[in-house]
Amino acid sequence: MTATHEVRNQVPELVGHNPADDQVLLEGLHREGAGWAEGAVRELGETIGQAHVQDWARQANDNPPTLHTHDRYGHRVDRVEFHPAWHELMRLSIGAGLTGEGWRTERPGGHVLRAAKHYLVTQLEAGHTCPIDMGYSVVPLLRREPELAARYEPLLGSREYDPADVPALGKRGILAGMSLTEKQGGSDLRANTTRAKPLGARGVGQAYELTGHKWFCSAPMCDGFYTLAYTEDGPTCFLVPRALPDGTRNPFFLQRLKDKLGNRSNASSEVEFATAFAWRVGEEGRGVRTIIQMVQLTRLDCAIASAGLIRMALVQALHHARHRIVFQKRLVDQPMMAGVLADMALEAEAAIALVMRLCRSFDLAAGDPGEAARARLLTPAIKFWVCKRAPAFVYEAMECLGGNGYVEDGLLPRLYREAPVNAIWEGSGNVMALDVLRAATPEVVQTVLDALADEAHGLPGVRETRALIGEALAAGEARARLAVERLALLAAAAALRGSAPAAVAELFARTRLVAPPGAMLGTSDINAAEIDALLARALPM
Repeated sequence: MTATHEVRNQVPELVGHNPADDQVLLEGLHREGAGWAEGAVRELGETIGQAHVQDWARQANDNPPTLHTHDRYGHRVDRVEFHPAWHELMRLSIGAGLTGEGWRTERPGGHVLRAAKHYLVTQLEAGHTCPIDMGYSVVPLLRREPELAARYEPLLGSREYDPADVPALGKRGILAGMSLTEKQGGSDLRANTTRAKPLGARGVGQAYELTGHKWFCSAPMCDGFYTLAYTEDGPTCFLVPRALPDGTRNPFFLQRLKDKLGNRSNASSEVEFATAFAWRVGEEGRGVRTIIQMVQLTRLDCAIASAGLIRMALVQALHHARHRIVFQKRLVDQPMMAGVLADMALEAEAAIALVMRLCRSFDLAAGDPGEAARARLLTPAIKFWVCKRAPAFVYEAMECLGGNGYVEDGLLPRLYREAPVNAIWEGSGNVMALDVLRAATPEVVQTVLDALADEAHGLPGVRETRALIGEALAAGEARARLAVERLALLAAAAALRGSAPAAVAELFARTRLVAPPGAMLGTSDINAAEIDALLARALPM
């Protein structure tokens, strides 16, 4: 081999990295009431770090799903074929309890524990978490109908992944999906045209048939789907089984799979209900209000997943900077690069602290009106901020690697394609801002802002930020996005105040509440000692 082929100054593979070796994650786990499960979180992280498990993620994205509408004889089959690696990822996450953990854990902190695990598996591969998220978020809706819940909730909470295409009650574990938007309406669910007709008596839990076309149905291989259709009284919520209880096929036809920018391993489809059988869920004409219970939880999962993408992008950038030599020094020792990495570490720390604290509100909401108000107001605000920060964050990490970050052999291109989806799905930025305005009654705003100000007590900029939020909310849509962003930042400062070292919480408040940085990461005023402390917390050498 000649000298021209000598490989020097290249970064070693990040092999065996346990994503649970994350000081900020573990601090949040303990602070929010699930510290008793640290061992299980570390065990899952160790599995995720194994080379063959990492390869499942690559294979699932390199081999996206394929739709088969008919068999060789012309019979309608509507089957989605996945690469074996996809099934391994599903088996891993369902086996870790990601569909049922928050609802079935007897000890306190179930939603916090489940969030920690979700954060880890997202860092492995985000696409497969879509059906996982919906299986988790559907439980409150299912419990509205005790008869359906008795039949299906144990299967939704199962730790066995069963991809068999048979009726749900014949399986060891099931998944539930959601199909809401239509071509003409998108987020405007009241513009839907799908119609529902009772097959007998009208009422909750009764049988109806649905006719219509849904523009987006994520994870069409699930065993049942919550959807909206018009009855005489308006949009109403229904549960559509993929296979009928007698084993025959429900006329639920897959039209095509979406060719998406990212989220490549996951199947998203257009579907037709051709007099499809369904059970009514909830009050007739109140379907949007009914389905929002599920949507609130999928929005929570969007924020958790984006925090995971942010974390993995930071790990990739920091690992590279600690090994790459430029101008006779490691990149991490270059002052400008160190400043960028520290600003990223601070934002990544805020994102995970924020979502973990939000999950505690979901754990406590049933018995604490203040936590219920917090969950209602802050979920769309936190989704707004964390999910919108992810694409810019992943891009900055890619730039830390330069050209090496832009080629498909590495992880960052996949993260970059994935990053926008959580800000778009389950309600875009404007929809989140409108949702905050809907939830922002004077009583709720007072309750939540009082709690945040108390938790962030002593940090710079809290009083001024609280006043700005109140003024912006009062201005309505004209300043809604400003109100929502500042609300999320105040909540992040409060979360950091509860678990991070005082210096970290003060630095976040100083650089995000008092003197917001420029548009780019790396423009915050962070001194050398603060940089060293942030990077040491972010990733052990």
